[in-house]
Amino acid sequence: MKKTVIILLGLLMCTAAVTVIGQKKTLSPKQERREVREKRRAERVANYEKFMDSLVLSRNFQFNPQSMQRQPAGPLRQIMNPEFSLGLWDGTADICLPYIKGYVAPYYVTMINYTVSDLQGYTTEQTQEGWMVSFSTSLFSASTYTFTLEIYSRTGGATLTITNSWYSPVQYTGSISQLY
Repeated sequence: MKKTVIILLGLLMCTAAVTVIGQKKTLSPKQERREVREKRRAERVANYEKFMDSLVLSRNFQFNPQSMQRQPAGPLRQIMNPEFSLGLWDGTADICLPYIKGYVAPYYVTMINYTVSDLQGYTTEQTQEGWMVSFSTSLFSASTYTFTLEIYSRTGGATLTITNSWYSPVQYTGSISQLY
């Protein structure tokens, strides 16, 4: 008797499992719209990442700074002037950025305003977050400036660090856009 009950319960559970597995999940109209929106958003994010990747690989893009800070712990300064940028195209850099000079106080803000076609060691490396672009140039002076641009493909944001042997590094945060 026990065996029969156990066998019947096992068969009943198997048929219930088969009917649950075979049923299609029905969604309410609200849930369907939400899934469609989530899918469209994911596609837009993926398309933007592809766009950013192709922009960096084309070597034809512009960095637009929004803030700057002398490293390691200088004050954060907002950059409101839309004319400041770092443009890269065809192995040339068009640099127009505020820069903080001085290794010890008093520090002062000056401007780097050059168009340089002699970019040494231009490298583009893909990272987990996006891209790392770096190059060096003398900026027509006796010392070498190294530009390291960390680009975040998903958000379009970027961090530029300019290092020089004479001064403290200066770090900029901003965005990447297409160079026209």
